[in-house]
Amino acid sequence: MLRQGDEIFTHEVGMDTKAHTSPNHQTHYTRADLVRIAMAVMRERGLEPEFPPAALHQLESIRGPGRDDDPHIRDLTALPWCSIDNDDSRDLDQLTACGELGRGAVKIFVAVADVDALVKKNSPLDVHARTNTTSVYTSARVFPMLPERLSTDLTSLNPHQTRLAIVTEMVVDPSGVVTHSTVHRARVRNQAQLAYDSVSAWLEGHAPLPEAARVVPGMDAQLRIQDAVAQRLRSRRQAQGALDFETFQPRAIFEGDRVVDIRQQPRNRARQLIEEFMIATNGCTARFLQRNGVASLRRVVRTPERWPRIVEVAAEYGTRLPKRPSSRALQKFLAQQCKADPLRFPDLSLVIVKLMGSGEYVVEDPHGEPIGHFGLAVQDYTHSTAPNRRYPDLLTLRMVKALLMARHPPYGRAELHLLAAHCTRQEDAARKVERSVRKSEAALYLQDKLGEVFDALVTGRKPGATWVRVLTPPIEGLLVAGNPGLEVGHKIRVKLVSTNVERGFIDFAQVP
Repeated sequence: MLRQGDEIFTHEVGMDTKAHTSPNHQTHYTRADLVRIAMAVMRERGLEPEFPPAALHQLESIRGPGRDDDPHIRDLTALPWCSIDNDDSRDLDQLTACGELGRGAVKIFVAVADVDALVKKNSPLDVHARTNTTSVYTSARVFPMLPERLSTDLTSLNPHQTRLAIVTEMVVDPSGVVTHSTVHRARVRNQAQLAYDSVSAWLEGHAPLPEAARVVPGMDAQLRIQDAVAQRLRSRRQAQGALDFETFQPRAIFEGDRVVDIRQQPRNRARQLIEEFMIATNGCTARFLQRNGVASLRRVVRTPERWPRIVEVAAEYGTRLPKRPSSRALQKFLAQQCKADPLRFPDLSLVIVKLMGSGEYVVEDPHGEPIGHFGLAVQDYTHSTAPNRRYPDLLTLRMVKALLMARHPPYGRAELHLLAAHCTRQEDAARKVERSVRKSEAALYLQDKLGEVFDALVTGRKPGATWVRVLTPPIEGLLVAGNPGLEVGHKIRVKLVSTNVERGFIDFAQVP
């Protein structure tokens, strides 16, 4: 599900401070060039952009979706399941449904694709997935962790197809507390494939109910109830100190081979709905493994070691934070700044994200004290809801299935520790690839706009270097000529003077 705060250059980020002196390239770049650049960067970062022959050979042997005659698998195909994802998403990992229980309580169902039914541990497909550990998303091309015939078809929870899944049932009370949860295997059937933006527009009263939902009786009520429960969960997490960032994640829009626009991905209620249900499911999965005495791979963000610097940053905005780390106090500060200065809030978000430190995978003993996730304000958290696109989720799915089938855990502690470190490294590498390609996409979009003038914000300064973020389109670059007295947060006008698609360089000069 959300990758935060890697895209804006600020004074908190260690960057190469050399001016981008490469000449502006006149080559006519296309989408294929961006794919080539992405593949080269992936290889540099230790990722495999293509599937090896052994994995493709295994793929050819797979004849259909996963099958299992285990009598303990429940038939939940009649539930009003739906998927909500990006407009162009085809790897559908999870479905949701709900049922009211009375007195304000609601049972939420979350189904996660049983990818292990077709991708077994140590098979050639699994070896490739374990190498990359994640799908790599660029606007020019998606490099899936699993072949598209699986991830977008046979192991995807596609509409009107019966699929095997791991289902988590959660009872949420009127205050947003998950009071009870169970985990089991089931067969499910997606009744409606929906998209974030259209569902959100309907929830907020700006558009009609999407057609795919309109043809399913009762789906409108389902979505209303799920939205209400998600907002309860969200409110409770925020009260506990969950941090709400707004990060800079521009995306290239293509028409054929041409980049025709760069747009910031909007946040909306439908995204919040899925985010909250996935966070809750990941917590239930972690506790299920813990209750059964099994070590688990957790996703953690530790209490910030650089909290004193976070306190200094808040003080620069006139806010006094406590000396000891407090996610509640930090969340209150962030909420105030988002309301007071939404234009510059993404830049502040990045500063805080960087000071908090990156998330990582760790192995936690069922009897130990959990590290927790400082940013989400939860103690028990694993990654379990996206096994088509993220290897830790597939690993966790196998651990859960083994328990449900009364089998020995498929991974021992030593192997889990090795995988935790590997997944952390490879996920970081994938983020860097995506960031690098986004810069090249932006440079390609601007290639024909040399000399044009834009409104921009100063987002970072180091000795001899200043970075800016253009407001429209949402693009960042280096200021190679300008007033030496500029400070972070200043709003200025800049002229595009140079681009380099191969290296993702974009250079601006300040104008009056």
